[in-house]
Amino acid sequence: MTKEISIEVYGAETVCASCVNAPSSIDTYEWLQAAIARKYPNQPFSIEYIDIEKPQQEERKQEIIRQILDDEFFYPLVLIENEVAGEGYVRLKPVCQELEKHGFQPA
Repeated sequence: MTKEISIEVYGAETVCASCVNAPSSIDTYEWLQAAIARKYPNQPFSIEYIDIEKPQQEERKQEIIRQILDDEFFYPLVLIENEVAGEGYVRLKPVCQELEKHGFQPA
């Protein structure tokens, strides 16, 4: 059995200015949650939405938010086990490739 994989989606209510016509961050989070569960059934993962406009307790999350606010990353930003799997207009293929690096097998 694969260990539980940690997925984080950083975003905000407003759509990234550079990501015109892209889904909102929360829509991306919900879509990824459903798509991953469907493509990789019975494989453990946790997915968390982190609002970049709200204070965070963890220093690591604060640093990632700072990088987004300093335009080092576009949002939504998707991290899998702390590795960037997508940003801005997130695509499923690179997210899946990152999950499969961690042992996920498609159904």
